[in-house]
Amino acid sequence: MKFIIFATLAQIIGPVVTVLIVLFSLLAFVVVRIRKCPSDKILVVYGKVGNNTDGTSKSSLCMHGGTKFIIPFIQAYQFLDLTPMSIQVDLTNALSKQNIRIDVPSRFTVGISTETGVMQNAAERLLGLKMNEIQELAKDIIFGQLRLVIATMDIEEINTDRDKFLEAVSGNVETELKKIGLRLINVNVTDINDESGYIAALGKEAAAKAINDAKKTVAEKNRDGSIGEANAVRDQRIQVAEANSKAIEGENKSLGDISKTNALRREIEAESLRRAMVAEKVAAAKALEDSYLAEQNAELARAAREKATQEADILVKVEIDKQRVVINAEAIAEETRRKARGEADAIFARLDAQARGSLEILSKQAEGFKQIVNAANDNPDAAVKMLIADKLEKLVGIQVEAIKNLKFDKITVWDSGSKDGTTSTANFASSLMKSIPPMKELFDMAGLELPKYLGTEKEIKIEDVKPEVTKPEVVKETPKTK
Repeated sequence: MKFIIFATLAQIIGPVVTVLIVLFSLLAFVVVRIRKCPSDKILVVYGKVGNNTDGTSKSSLCMHGGTKFIIPFIQAYQFLDLTPMSIQVDLTNALSKQNIRIDVPSRFTVGISTETGVMQNAAERLLGLKMNEIQELAKDIIFGQLRLVIATMDIEEINTDRDKFLEAVSGNVETELKKIGLRLINVNVTDINDESGYIAALGKEAAAKAINDAKKTVAEKNRDGSIGEANAVRDQRIQVAEANSKAIEGENKSLGDISKTNALRREIEAESLRRAMVAEKVAAAKALEDSYLAEQNAELARAAREKATQEADILVKVEIDKQRVVINAEAIAEETRRKARGEADAIFARLDAQARGSLEILSKQAEGFKQIVNAANDNPDAAVKMLIADKLEKLVGIQVEAIKNLKFDKITVWDSGSKDGTTSTANFASSLMKSIPPMKELFDMAGLELPKYLGTEKEIKIEDVKPEVTKPEVVKETPKTK
């Protein structure tokens, strides 16, 4: 039995394991063929990569960044390195526009371009080349373009306007480098020399001119300095003389002004002394008056303070009493509300209990009446008659109790008779006897029929009632009821 189970499991598991192995192999194959392009490289896919817009087949597909699935047996791939290359270009005996040969040592920094069209050129012309081979190719292009630029410019222009020279070199070299998929990153010209000494002579001429210009400038400045010094001495003497004369005139005027100001000062001092003495007297009187007024105000303030203190005591006491009354009233009101809520809750609970009791009684009565109707074969009339028959004894007892305690000690009737031969007394007794319904009438009112064996109704005759009749003069009626 176990062998059969194992064989069955093997038959089931075997195909499943095979399918899983196949799926895993396919997944691994797909993962292996996916290539990611780093940021410092260009992924070049060649083989069957599609067609151009004119219908011709593309030579390669270039990608800078991203991922690409390489179709097996149809496509292959390689990487182009974007690392910059520094190329030392020592150009010698380059012929300038003036037919003077010069040396231009420089260093160029180039790299593979990531521009869309230029990447395609790099894939077509540089794929598979080593770094030094690419450098040599770029170096040859740079040499040719550098000689071409120098041939179109004067030595003075090359030496003095370096920006223009570098711009021309960059433009020409960049254009040619793009044809093979490269781009120019930087140009650095270290120095410019010539065999004839033309550049050195230009330097000496510029130096001599600068020296002569400097000497001339110094002489002119010395001349201007001497003239300025003489003019300054002259102006100094004139201004000193004018200042002395103005100073003497000012001194004399100042002495006169001093005399006038002294006299005016003495007058002012005398007037000030007089005013000061008057002011002292007035101030003393004012101070005495102010002291009296201050004492008066102090007394008034003290009286007002005493009055305010007394009023404050009274008002505080009144306010305290008022707050006490308010608090007591609020406490009483709260107690009343609490008591009212308690009474209301008690009344509600009592009424709710009564209502629940009444509901329970009525529910039980309805339930019992329903059982009585069921016992009477679902005849409501018979059920009602059964209930009345059950309560008949109690009803008769209630009617008997109504007049059971009615007692007559003595009845005196004055009767003058009637036309039909009966007396008023007889009629009263007959009515009194008829006030108690017989059992048959009671059964009739209840909708029941009295059994025959209980007897029949017997008519009561008026003649059988013989009341005591006395003289009219002694009519007395003294009933006593309890």
